[in-house]
Amino acid sequence: MHTSLFRYSALLFLGFGLAQCSGPSTAKADAKVDQSLSTNTDAVSNKPLKMSIYDQGFQINTLTGQPFDFASLKGKRLLLVNTASECGFTPQYKQLQELHETYGGKGFEIVGFPANNFGGQEPGSNAEIASFCEKNYGVTFAMTEKISVKGQDIHPIYKWLTDKDLNGVKDMGVQWNFQKYLIDEEGHLVDAYLSNKSPLSEDIIAFASGKRD
Repeated sequence: MHTSLFRYSALLFLGFGLAQCSGPSTAKADAKVDQSLSTNTDAVSNKPLKMSIYDQGFQINTLTGQPFDFASLKGKRLLLVNTASECGFTPQYKQLQELHETYGGKGFEIVGFPANNFGGQEPGSNAEIASFCEKNYGVTFAMTEKISVKGQDIHPIYKWLTDKDLNGVKDMGVQWNFQKYLIDEEGHLVDAYLSNKSPLSEDIIAFASGKRD
């Protein structure tokens, strides 16, 4: 009987010792795995993928029919705006030109995209649009050929600008003429403003001048 009792006590002690040795280290390993998974999840959720406008290989021409090289804009802050000649916001051409004269060539550029998607307010040909802009507002910032900024025939540039799945930042379809999109030096979408946002607003001037946080 004494022998059996001794063997039983020894087994209990051995089992207790194994539990003491394996328990904490296993718990620590599980904690490490949990922490690693948590970190990876946070990294994925807190750092959405941003895609550059320069990675897309967009092709477009100027109002005069010459290829417009988007790659030449790398390293600059951009304001992209859809324009129209017969809109209530058309006088913003004057403000855009003023912004261009003040900050253009200083790490900042404006690109206008004439479009006839809203109210038929850009009915002219490329030549007529160019003449209108020069004659009425002295526009010297870059202007592309007339395109579509919404619908089935939306230009790929505007598809990228308006679709979060493509730009990695936000969904914001064009609501009317003279909606504005800001692109940073690396080609990432920064923000977008509706038509009533003045090109000479504090936010846009801060961006154009490189002083926006």
